[in-house]
Amino acid sequence: MPPADDARSLFSLPRDVAYLDTCYMGPLPSASVEAGWMALDRKAHPWTVVGDDFFVPGETYRGLLADLLGLDADGVAITPSVSFGLSTFAALLPLAEGEVVVVPADEFPSNLNPWTVAADRAGATVVRVPRPADGDITASLEQAVADHGDRVALVASPPCHWTDGTPIDLVRVGAAARSVGAALAVDVCQSLGGVPFDGAAVRPDVVAGATYKWLLGPYSMGFAWFAPRWREGEPLDHGWSGRAGAEDFAALTQPSEGYRPGARRYDVGEPAQHTQMPVALASLRLVTEWGPAATAAHARRLTDRIAEGAAALGFGVAPPHRRSDHIVGLDLAPTGLEPADLAGSLADAHVHVSVRGRAVRVSAHRFNDDEDVDRLLAALAGAVGAQVPA
Repeated sequence: MPPADDARSLFSLPRDVAYLDTCYMGPLPSASVEAGWMALDRKAHPWTVVGDDFFVPGETYRGLLADLLGLDADGVAITPSVSFGLSTFAALLPLAEGEVVVVPADEFPSNLNPWTVAADRAGATVVRVPRPADGDITASLEQAVADHGDRVALVASPPCHWTDGTPIDLVRVGAAARSVGAALAVDVCQSLGGVPFDGAAVRPDVVAGATYKWLLGPYSMGFAWFAPRWREGEPLDHGWSGRAGAEDFAALTQPSEGYRPGARRYDVGEPAQHTQMPVALASLRLVTEWGPAATAAHARRLTDRIAEGAAALGFGVAPPHRRSDHIVGLDLAPTGLEPADLAGSLADAHVHVSVRGRAVRVSAHRFNDDEDVDRLLAALAGAVGAQVPA
């Protein structure tokens, strides 16, 4: 692998394109693309696919994700999405009438819809906690838990807000949830791979994610980790491969009533994903080799440069302690720019970011570099009719 400062060479990223939008979708590394072509070729020759291919790659997948989460591989289920994993947990959660689920305001639907549907069925309530003026989402979630006390059955939160990367201290949020006997659900789709996750410190009940963003993998592949006390429930998908003894194809005429160990029972049907799994594994190995801590440090240097330069151009920028390492939100309100107009002008300059509401969401991964930052700041300067800050 090339040196860390040449990570861009591992991707098919034209030099005149500044792709600062992993929050939207991460690019596939070239090695993952090659793995995908090889997987498709095997599907063209199905006699080369053997019994172990239905189980062994999946176990490798569980292990790599467990390492990134700092949790055990037995708790990892293979899912197609964040919503599948959290919907599985919502079906396991014994919500009762009058109980409360606490989530941050403006949460992404995958970490909201499972709880609203479950709450409606049980006669419970989802409380969407507004963001305070000082941006301290952590404190606002803690206060909401204190306000509702032992009526809180679940707190659902990401490590950072998906719209602008505002960080949330999950260790504190988890402690608040446990203090009233509530469970903690975490959506790591916008963080795992880009920044470290300390599962042992957070102590979640469930963690769900997808591979297509910060894990640089394919779309429609995800995962969910379930704490030990949640591993004996009924799965949403009653596929054959989650059952005990599934490895013995000859015995499938008499399927077992038991399940494979751990959270494997919660796998989506056809978890082997013969054409997708090799792509995901190649990307996971790269992200793991880089190390999330090193990736976060690299990204922080770039997002700090972006924040400083954008502030000098008149964009609103949160203070450093209210920013994640890998994502920075630039508020358009002080500039008077229209979101749709700015998005178009940036794309015309081959600068790719996301505009969410009144904010520009900029995200940096290991493949980004200073030239990407220079191109972004030049495009922002052009949009406001100013000179690029020195």
